[in-house]
Amino acid sequence: MIKTDILIIGAGPTGLFTVFEAGLLKLKCHLIDALPQAGGQCYEIYPKKPIYDIPGYPEVLAGDLVDNLMEQIKPFEPTFTLGERAEVIEKLDDGNFIVTTSKGTKHMTPVVAIAGGLGSFEPRKPTMQNILNFEGKGVEYIIRDPERYRNEKVVIAGGGDSALDWSIFLADVASEVTLVHRRNEFRGALDSVEKVQELKDQGKIKLITPGEVTALFGSEQLNGIEVTKNGDESLYIETNHFIPLFGLAPKLGPIANWGLEIEKNAIKVDTFDYQTNIPGIYAIGDVNTYLGKLKLILCGFHEATLMCQSAYQRIFPNKKHVMKYTTISGISGFDGTSKQAPKQTIKAIV
Repeated sequence: MIKTDILIIGAGPTGLFTVFEAGLLKLKCHLIDALPQAGGQCYEIYPKKPIYDIPGYPEVLAGDLVDNLMEQIKPFEPTFTLGERAEVIEKLDDGNFIVTTSKGTKHMTPVVAIAGGLGSFEPRKPTMQNILNFEGKGVEYIIRDPERYRNEKVVIAGGGDSALDWSIFLADVASEVTLVHRRNEFRGALDSVEKVQELKDQGKIKLITPGEVTALFGSEQLNGIEVTKNGDESLYIETNHFIPLFGLAPKLGPIANWGLEIEKNAIKVDTFDYQTNIPGIYAIGDVNTYLGKLKLILCGFHEATLMCQSAYQRIFPNKKHVMKYTTISGISGFDGTSKQAPKQTIKAIV
């Protein structure tokens, strides 16, 4: 039986940052993740994708963000159960929870923080007759290593942020990038749409709208696609890589059976502390929902911070925690090591 102060389900950026905020309160954390390594989607799906909305980082690769978070939480010595999915939860008479994984590992905790991102997910695949034949042979649904497309011809399909962002990124990597979208309007951020249009005008991206990839060609390997434009005009494009980026189909998995209040495949929470309808179980990051919810990593960081304050009061109902800025208190880990803020002398000016 693994015992901890806070059991975090999901080791993505929000789950990792929870360790830091809990550590400042001297609370021990253990994380469960179905993936074999920490980092969540940032590490598994797009480690080389640049992120632009993390405070203090004009640009940071998703994988580097995870590495930095792991370094940040190192003083608090978190422990992990990786490659196992949280399956069953049981509430004991004393208020503690026991969470059992898919491999039978049991965890006891007074606080559960669900930071599972989108949950378990699969890419949404276009309905094309022979697409399964080319999976791993030119058809990819996730870009893990952009260098794979160095000096290659790439066709991307989709109209959201992922399709736009990767088209922009690969414009400086691939020899040719073609973006196909079935509508003239895009769902992504306006600045990304403007950047794609700018790259199109510069001849760095070929843009086909409205259009749809309707056929794939090749024997052992993909070597071309057919695009149907305006519903009737057919174009043949030579390419070795077709990447349909139509988003992910999220599923909560076994968590959906835990008695939590669910709305549109997300967990409803109280924005006071991001607690669910079951006291002691919190949901933070993309896995939760509330009025005005934004699915951003920085929002998950904020939710984790308030959740940890509430968790402290739940674990120590008779203690009053006085928050101190880390610039004053420094950071002390569970191993006795500490980083203290430098002392400053303030002189009065007369």
